[in-house]
Amino acid sequence: MPDITTPPLLLALTALLAYLLGSVPFGVLITRAVGLGDLRSIGSGNIGATNVLRTGNKGAAAATLLLDAAKGGVAVLIARALLAEDAAQLAGLSAFLGHLFPVWLTFRGGKGVATFLGTLLALAWPVGLAACATWAVVAALSRISSLAALVAAALSSMWLFLFDRGEMLLLVVILTLLVYLRHAANLARLKAGTEPKIGTRSKT
Repeated sequence: MPDITTPPLLLALTALLAYLLGSVPFGVLITRAVGLGDLRSIGSGNIGATNVLRTGNKGAAAATLLLDAAKGGVAVLIARALLAEDAAQLAGLSAFLGHLFPVWLTFRGGKGVATFLGTLLALAWPVGLAACATWAVVAALSRISSLAALVAAALSSMWLFLFDRGEMLLLVVILTLLVYLRHAANLARLKAGTEPKIGTRSKT
């Protein structure tokens, strides 16, 4: 982890603001704005881009993906510019927690994959690009978004060492564990062979 150089009060403020940013449910807002209804009643009920894609609206899904990734990335970049690396890592974690447990949706949020990748890209872009490439390759081969996310998260710690960014290990391990916890149901479906593939349209 990085050296702690930012005053505790500023770290606490950073965590709060980043959490509130991460809590913005872009998937819910976008689907409502384009007349698709409440995303939480569609498909899996998840607020992320994969579930938005189940509506058949690729533009809405792409916008959700980019904005959810930006939540983590923007939080990191602002904290780094204004404070230091300890604040940047805390901001990434807090935005990620905001996406998973958003105050605006009674703490029922998404699974954090896009925010995870956006955070990595902002903290160390080579690591982020490697994680995104891992997701893309696994998704292309399997056509299963959750499997791609789980593999990308699992390999992210390896990318840290390959790119000499070991100071991010604690943060990335925490994020990876949270990704796996949020994908518990997906893991069960993957084991049973019933996990839906990318692009499967919702019947609801």
